[in-house]
Amino acid sequence: MSDIGDWFRSIPFITRSWFAASLAVPLIGKLGLIDFRNLMLFPELVLSRFQLWRPVTATLYFPITPNTGFLFLVNLYFLYHYSTRLETGAFDGRPADYIFMLLFNWICIVITGMLMNMRLLMIPLIMSVLYVWAQFNKETVVSFWFGTRFKAHYLPWVILIFNFIIGGSFVNELTGNLVGHLYFFLMFKYPMDLGGRAFLSTPEFLYRFFPSRRGGVSGFGVAPSRPAAQEQGGGGGAVRGRHNWGQGFRLGGMGIE
Repeated sequence: MSDIGDWFRSIPFITRSWFAASLAVPLIGKLGLIDFRNLMLFPELVLSRFQLWRPVTATLYFPITPNTGFLFLVNLYFLYHYSTRLETGAFDGRPADYIFMLLFNWICIVITGMLMNMRLLMIPLIMSVLYVWAQFNKETVVSFWFGTRFKAHYLPWVILIFNFIIGGSFVNELTGNLVGHLYFFLMFKYPMDLGGRAFLSTPEFLYRFFPSRRGGVSGFGVAPSRPAAQEQGGGGGAVRGRHNWGQGFRLGGMGIE
C-alpha cells in the first residue's frame, strides 16, 4: 500500500485531483451511494431545474459495467498519462495556465454536450488533453498495437478509432479532438504562426490562487517553455526534435507506446 501511496503522491497536483475525482465518482455511482442518473448530463434538468452540478459530475462519471470497464480503465490511464506529461512538460511550473486550458476545454465540451444531448463528458475532456499533448509533440514517434509506429500528430485520431472499436462513441472522441484543436489554434497557432491577435489569456485571479513556480513568461499567446532535457546536447538528452517527456509509453498488454 505504501508503494501505491507513493505513486499517487508523485502525480502532479492538478492531474492527481482530476484522476482521483474521475475514479471516486464512478465508484460512487457503481456502489449506488448516489443514483447514477443524478451524475449524468440532462440539459433540460440543468436549464429548467437548475441542477448545476450535472456538467461537473458528467465530466467525472463513467458507468462501470462488464461491457464498459475496459474502456473506462483505458481512458483513465490516458488521463493520468497525458495530463501528467502536459502538467510537467509544456505547462511545468504554470498551474494557472494549465487549469485555464482545462476550464476552456471543459466549457466548450459542456456547451457541445448540451446542444448534442450528450450524457457523459469524461472521454471528450480526456481526448482534448491528449490532442493538445500530441500538438506539442508532433514529431515524437509512438507505437501502437502490433508494433505500428507513427508520429504523435496522428495519435488522437488513432485513439478515436481504437476507442470506437472497444465500445466508445465516435462522437465523444471527435468532440474532444475538435475542442483540443480549437484551444491549440486560438492559443498558439493563430497568434504565433498566423500573426493574429491572442483571443485567450489566463485570468489574473487564477495566477493569484495558483502562482507560477519559476521565472519566465506565463500566459497564453506565447510559446510554452521548453523542457531542459530538450536543450541538452549530451547522450542522455532528448533526441533532436523530440521532448524527453514526450516519448512513447507502454500500456500493459495492449502494446501502446
